[in-house]
Amino acid sequence: MKYKEYKAVIEYDEDDRLFFGRVINIKDIIVFDGLSVDELEQAFQSVIDQYIADCQATNKSPEIPVSNLSSSFKVN
Repeated sequence: MKYKEYKAVIEYDEDDRLFFGRVINIKDIIVFDGLSVDELEQAFQSVIDQYIADCQATNKSPEIPVSNLSSSFKVN
């Protein structure tokens, strides 16, 4: 699942009948859940928007996902 620059991995809990996800490629821990795919997608977008707003409110730069960084060094 993708939103803005962020990606998430999704899992399903059969016992609770709940989808849940976590944002990957950043150090901050961001998780979300939903009972349906639509609800999960909405929760993902909301949590990312809230993360960015919280970072701005505390004068912290939101982390840029590692997969979106361009490499400035060469490995031989």
